Amino acid sequence: MGIVFKQSLKNTLFIYLGFAFGGINTLFLYTRFLEDEYYGLVTFLLSTSNLLMPLIALGVHHSIVKFYSSYFTKTEKDQFLSSILFLPFIIAIPIAYFGTLFYEEIGRYLSEENPVIKDYTFVIYLIAVATSYFEIFYAWAKVQFQSVFGNILKELWNRVVVMVLLFAVYFEWITKAEFIYFLTGAYFLRTLVMMVYALKLYTPKFGFSRPKNFNEVLRFSGYIILAGSAGAIILDIDKFMIPGKESLVKAAYYSVAVFIGSFIEAPSRAMLNILQPLTSKTLNEENHQEVASLYKKSSLNLLLISGLFFVLINTNINQLFSLLPQAYSGGVLVVLMISLLKLYNGFLGNNGAIINNSKFYRITLPISLTMAFLVYFLNKLFYYELDMGTNGLALATLLVIFSANTFKLFFVKRKFSITPFTNKSLLLLLIITVLYLSFNFWEFPVANVYLWDFPMHPIINMILKSVLIVVIYVFLILKLHISPEFDNLLKKYYK
Repeated sequence: MGIVFKQSLKNTLFIYLGFAFGGINTLFLYTRFLEDEYYGLVTFLLSTSNLLMPLIALGVHHSIVKFYSSYFTKTEKDQFLSSILFLPFIIAIPIAYFGTLFYEEIGRYLSEENPVIKDYTFVIYLIAVATSYFEIFYAWAKVQFQSVFGNILKELWNRVVVMVLLFAVYFEWITKAEFIYFLTGAYFLRTLVMMVYALKLYTPKFGFSRPKNFNEVLRFSGYIILAGSAGAIILDIDKFMIPGKESLVKAAYYSVAVFIGSFIEAPSRAMLNILQPLTSKTLNEENHQEVASLYKKSSLNLLLISGLFFVLINTNINQLFSLLPQAYSGGVLVVLMISLLKLYNGFLGNNGAIINNSKFYRITLPISLTMAFLVYFLNKLFYYELDMGTNGLALATLLVIFSANTFKLFFVKRKFSITPFTNKSLLLLLIITVLYLSFNFWEFPVANVYLWDFPMHPIINMILKSVLIVVIYVFLILKLHISPEFDNLLKKYYK
């Protein structure tokens, strides 16, 4: 767990640094420097490109993680990487052709409720292609057990670029339309940097030979394409559906609430960057004892970190929304539901990595397809029929993903006879619940303080409450010896 914990800490640091930039962009700069309609447009374009990306990537980034460690000679590895690197062009080129051929029809369909979308429809394809190859070269680096640099590019690059571009819009150096074009260019530049880094880590001898198990690789990629596309639908279909009923402005409001609720998933993303190739390696080596150990340790430590941020976010959410324009303040319930979902995801540890990199990976396809259909129909029911607004979209996502993850929990238990539970799991959940209930319904009686007409008292309140929560949480974790890894980390710095 040493390499996992070391790289996870670095990844977590950069992910939260990325969240800091993203938070400033999302909560303050977007809402003040860019009109709500254009903020909603950016949200729509990026979300729609995420729906297209798994199809274009052709599952290559997942195939690299699953199969790379199964090859033992350089010749085999070179044959494998050479044979799959250009597979995405099989999909990307026909999409480009037919997209150009039917551009007007596609543009009219997507812009039926919001005409501004039509002029930027091509951006969806360009960003999807750039993101696909970024993920491929990122996976290339991860199988070398070097995930930190790619994580910096993934979490920080675009958010820093967005901040620079937003200030450029504010100072009228560029127009709002140019903002979108420059952002698209930044995605391609990021991919180029990632490619150079990945090839520096490992440069194969390119050729036309294929590995012996190439058909198996293709079958896996086929399953992952469909499963990944369905998974993307689950994550981004809500932002895609909002402009079909309401204005792009509503998509911007919902995006802010989802961003805040997703803040607690940073530890999971950080740890899984290194856990995915490590899990694949242990499964390929049939080291079931190590698989079980990684499962339990990842679950406990992710729950520990995610739980703290769950409490911090949801006990301070009202004060946080008071800093935003009034129109954004209706997302408290969305934040709670999304953060509950992310907390549960953390509790499952590397569950998904175990399934995806094992011989049972085919189960991901029916699971993902079922989830995609359910989230679409529940969105239609809650959002369109019952008119529950964005709370309905968040509820649909929560119900579907919670159910699917619970199924995966029992599936791994049945196939591998392992669970993520330890004797400390229930105790940790109890600590999280008690702290949330204890701090959620009161605020520090801080007098109104303004700095150049900006309200500082909500920030002071959040700082005071957060410091108190962190002190109590860390004390309980150490006193009850919840996590040996956490104890050893703090003892290292105490010395």
